[in-house]
Amino acid sequence: MNKYIIERNVAGAGKLSAQELSVISGKSLSVLRELGPEIQWLESFVTADKLYCVYLAKNAELVREHAQRGGFPADAVNEVRATIDPTTAASR
Repeated sequence: MNKYIIERNVAGAGKLSAQELSVISGKSLSVLRELGPEIQWLESFVTADKLYCVYLAKNAELVREHAQRGGFPADAVNEVRATIDPTTAASR
């Protein structure tokens, strides 16, 4: 499976309550169960007006289908090509 970063524009996302985030998460999990094992949600980051979600999926189309079925925006779906961190510099 490939890793994707999904950018979701959600006005006021950073002001959503724990209850509201729980409802959104529950809807996402429900749709994931419908779609099967070819898509997995790893984690999401909430900022002032956006959510950045990390998924493993067979393809980008499946990520978009998840968003459509769940009623979530998927303003950008980007496949991760590489991962770097501070240890990357040590491998030079």
